[in-house]
Amino acid sequence: MGNIDAAELGSEKKPNPGKATILSLGKAFPQQLVMQEYLVDGYFKTTNCDDPELKQKLTRLCKTTTVKTRYVVMSEEILEKYPDLAIAGKSTVKQRFDICNDAVTEMAVEASRACIKKWGRSISDITHVVYVSSSEARLPGGDLYLAKGLGLSPETHRVLLYFVGCSGGVAGLRVAKDIAENNPGSRVLLATSETTIIGFKPPSADRPYDLVGVALFGDGAGAMIIGSDPDPISEKPLFELHTAIQNFLPDTEKTIDGRLTEEGINFTLSRELPQIIEDNVEGFCKKLIAKAGLAPKDYNQMFWAVHPGGPAILNRMEKRLNLSPEKLSPSRRALMDYGNASSNSIVYVLEYMLEESKKVRSMNESENEWGLILAFGPGVTFEGIVARNLDV
Repeated sequence: MGNIDAAELGSEKKPNPGKATILSLGKAFPQQLVMQEYLVDGYFKTTNCDDPELKQKLTRLCKTTTVKTRYVVMSEEILEKYPDLAIAGKSTVKQRFDICNDAVTEMAVEASRACIKKWGRSISDITHVVYVSSSEARLPGGDLYLAKGLGLSPETHRVLLYFVGCSGGVAGLRVAKDIAENNPGSRVLLATSETTIIGFKPPSADRPYDLVGVALFGDGAGAMIIGSDPDPISEKPLFELHTAIQNFLPDTEKTIDGRLTEEGINFTLSRELPQIIEDNVEGFCKKLIAKAGLAPKDYNQMFWAVHPGGPAILNRMEKRLNLSPEKLSPSRRALMDYGNASSNSIVYVLEYMLEESKKVRSMNESENEWGLILAFGPGVTFEGIVARNLDV
């Protein structure tokens, strides 16, 4: 990436001493797989709504999101047990948290186990946990229930990030990076887990954004192991996390708004969000690259791991940064296969990026070693990490 000092940053695909690396990735999903083509009829049937205008609007939204499949916790069995979830105006916040708290823990444990298995080391080597979710609320928090579910040592240090929204995965990665680099020998488990049940509602003309959520968001969990100075025998680093920053945009706090009510969480998303991201993303990327001490370079000579908030955001980023279409392919694939899974999505994007990187190498084509990991969330908050692809 520009005129990099090889002695400082490393010219080979080996991690720099002391720099945090991603050592493993894992994911998990609930059992319910939703095909986008059947979603509209199923949603209106389960909510006992026959409004043809709203049904037509949701049909249009389902096509524009580019989502093909998603996983969800919601099922017919849950609605049979908790019928008030499908009735507007009912006080269901306790019911929702009863479902969500158990569901996100189960998925987080499953994703973490998959990640630890790929990592290959003992679970007893985990020293820290960073847990991220915008789908539960309890005390003690999900970090404790994750540690308990995995059988982690009571001496494991825990950090909990609640209600960080779509930027939560990269925010958690930034926190895990700081922990790993400031605690030599530590191994940090980052787990994210989300379910849309917390905001599930029947269709209403008074809440048009609810239909956007129905058409776009999905459930699941993700996990990563982060540590510095990986063992050359037992560990295989995937990405080096070189530099991380976070910025918020003043006076945009209402752009992504969520309120906890008796009916669960009510979300509103401003139509201006894609434009706000387009107007600010290049300046943020320049700031991030400069913070890393790297010289500016053609954006198409970098890899891009971007949270897939929606097709409009990806399209506007691609246009503003003049990115070639394949640069955002991992993000678009994650959106198509899993929907916008909030904090989990960055794990799915990184997995697809590694898969595509392997294809490039198999064709003896050059790949981009340096790139950016980006996400946008409430605030409006920008999270970014300069990273190196170390997978060989």
